[in-house]
Amino acid sequence: MTSASRNFGRWATAVIWLTLPVLAGPVFANALNPRSPAFQHTATIGLWAFWAIGLVAALVPSTVSLTAIRILAPSSLAVTGWAVLAAEERADTAASLALAITSLAAVVALSAFVGDRFVNGSAYGDERRMPLRAPAALLLGPLELTWLAVVGGICAGPLLLAARIWIPGGVMLIIGWAAAAIGVRALHGLSQRWLVFVPAGMVVVDRMVLTDALLVQRQRIVALEIVKPAALAPTTTGTDTDTGTDSGTDTDTDTDLTAGALGPRLRVALTTPELIVPAASRLRRSEPIEPYEVSAVLVVPSRPGWALAEARSRRLIA
Repeated sequence: MTSASRNFGRWATAVIWLTLPVLAGPVFANALNPRSPAFQHTATIGLWAFWAIGLVAALVPSTVSLTAIRILAPSSLAVTGWAVLAAEERADTAASLALAITSLAAVVALSAFVGDRFVNGSAYGDERRMPLRAPAALLLGPLELTWLAVVGGICAGPLLLAARIWIPGGVMLIIGWAAAAIGVRALHGLSQRWLVFVPAGMVVVDRMVLTDALLVQRQRIVALEIVKPAALAPTTTGTDTDTGTDSGTDTDTDTDLTAGALGPRLRVALTTPELIVPAASRLRRSEPIEPYEVSAVLVVPSRPGWALAEARSRRLIA
């Protein structure tokens, strides 16, 4: 990962976020103009509060900030879309500019560059965290619905009360904020899934698949390579375009710790088996958790090439 990439991940979100009041503000002013004074004031306070929280999150990288900015940046696009449709006076240039800048904010916030920089904002000492990709099953609906529950749950109650819709507003204030709290906790869990390089070796931290983190000491790492899922791999070994190294395929002896994430897998092979404690199944909580030994594990970092480069820089592999 180059210094330019690190600087982009560190500052791009903050710079874009600073421009939102100027570039998107006029669209919100047009949309709120015909509303009641109470609705205008509530919406305006809410918009400024969301912007301030987003700015602090963008300026202070951490895993908490990553969760916040990845909720707020797509929200800015969604709310801008509503404002464009709700405005009585159509201003095509202002609307296009607002949609463009909020779209850019969402894309940048969800990028691997930002994810990498922000999770390392909470890193301790000489450790390097590599975010893991989200499970594919969550990307096909549950993740979006959780985000919608968070944003809708926070906004619906106050806006309904501002519109003098008292009973539904009061109900949504209680239920919506409770749902938002649960949703934020679930989304934050995705920001806490890492492959961590430490002086002693490397650690897999993923509560979706492991009860306890898996620490692999450097002297026990026999191989670290990018592989393709066996079902998708070609019959011949190819060359990985990201790293220039040969990409093999995973085998039946490899333990899958990907949680169903898509993309090139990073295979960590061990000199001797390591004991792991799998996470409890949400569907079979009554069943006891049985530790078992693994000789090789598979994970899916957001950028496997960066993980290999970090491993080489720490002399974990040749």
